[in-house]
Amino acid sequence: MWRALVLLLIFTQPLAAFSTSQPDVEVVPMIRGLDEPWGLGFLPDGSVLVTERDGRLLHAKNGEVNVIKGLPRIAVQGQGGLLDVMVPRDFAQSSEVFFSFSKKQGRGAGTALAVAEFDANQGRLRNVRVIFELAQGSTGGRHFGSRIVEARDGSLFLTIGDRGDRPSAQDLSVQNGSVVRVNRDGTVPASNPFVDQSEAQPHIWSYGHRNPQGAALDNAGNLWVVEHGAKGGDEVNRITKGANFGWPVISYGEHYSGAKIGEGTAKAGMQQPEFYWDPSIAPSGMMIYSGALWPEWKGSMFVGSLKFDYISRLDPRSSREVEQIKSDATQRVRDVVEAPDGSIWFLSVGQGAAYRVTPK
Repeated sequence: MWRALVLLLIFTQPLAAFSTSQPDVEVVPMIRGLDEPWGLGFLPDGSVLVTERDGRLLHAKNGEVNVIKGLPRIAVQGQGGLLDVMVPRDFAQSSEVFFSFSKKQGRGAGTALAVAEFDANQGRLRNVRVIFELAQGSTGGRHFGSRIVEARDGSLFLTIGDRGDRPSAQDLSVQNGSVVRVNRDGTVPASNPFVDQSEAQPHIWSYGHRNPQGAALDNAGNLWVVEHGAKGGDEVNRITKGANFGWPVISYGEHYSGAKIGEGTAKAGMQQPEFYWDPSIAPSGMMIYSGALWPEWKGSMFVGSLKFDYISRLDPRSSREVEQIKSDATQRVRDVVEAPDGSIWFLSVGQGAAYRVTPK
């Protein structure tokens, strides 16, 4: 039997105030009592999977939230732990879910991607397989990245931070500071850009990233990521095959000490961000909206801020921030997701809750 969580309850009382450009928006806390929530995914029956960084996978359905059994050993340290969860398009046929986590590797840890069959009746994962893990784990608890995105062709993108080792993001012989692309069984797609380079890691799709913690496909199927800068220079990047996004050679921020980063803000052969924040907002989960309930927001990017407690909306044409969506609920927003019905859900670390946004 599942073990129900006493502190996790489904609520339906809307919040009193929510600052947004859309009139008559209702925000309802759906799950409370969460501890460091990180990722959110929807199952075809309308139920919800939520990860907590300290190593719990939760399933919310019909007013009850339960802990799912069967996770592998997770290295909970610093920013590491159980991180993202992704429900693929074919879940109704495959029963598979994908999740990312920090995996112990010797004396260190590395970002890993696993797949398992979700047995909803028994409340557990079965046939858990790690299909990818960082080739060279690192000590320390920083910069695991870890968002998972299913591409239109069914392959999987996983973002990985530099693990605090800045130069490694420019080293193709390791996967630190990269977006990797794998098939669902963990094999390397033949169309990856570096498969024919003997000294490069074949999983790499793009590199030169610092710590990308948000990722999403736009309505045309293009991959976008949002990543943490240092002191200033949080970036929104449109990812292209084989591209180098510059970290730590170029950046619009500076080190926390105030020292200059690398060689400046631009260099030949390195991509410019579509948008950057200065000062940093500490960006987290990213969603690109379909327009289902708010046609005016079609194509807009929504990015959570862990530092300034709001959801940033970026214009779909210019990729510039045009709105800061705020309320008491938006305290340290960790993830933003569009539900199958077009409503917008977000996870608040500060409130320990999952919220649902709909028109009134």
